Amino acid sequence: MFDQLKTMGALAGLLKNRDKLQAATQRVKRTLDENPPVGEAGGGAVRVTVGGELKVVHVELAPAVVAGMANDDHARRRAGSLIADATNDALKKAQERIREAIDREAKALGIEGLSDQLGNFLP
Repeated sequence: MFDQLKTMGALAGLLKNRDKLQAATQRVKRTLDENPPVGEAGGGAVRVTVGGELKVVHVELAPAVVAGMANDDHARRRAGSLIADATNDALKKAQERIREAIDREAKALGIEGLSDQLGNFLP
């Protein structure tokens, strides 16, 4: 409980200094923009890249996937499933990186354990 109070006090102090908080937020976003996570499915047949805003910025389909989509409904459903799986994989990787970046920034700002305290609010 004391740790939670300490964290809340540190957060209140940060809210008074919005410049530091905004700079930390930008660094967290840059973490993903500079090295965007790539999710894969189907052994790499589908690759999805997610950027710092947690939005899909690129989808790459292997030629075999594209060719198969033209042939039948089953192949199209399978391709859709692979795209969804690759997207979910990329988002999971992005969320893990965001959590790690928040932990680093929080430690630098003197509020270690912030991601634990914000657990329900973080993806």
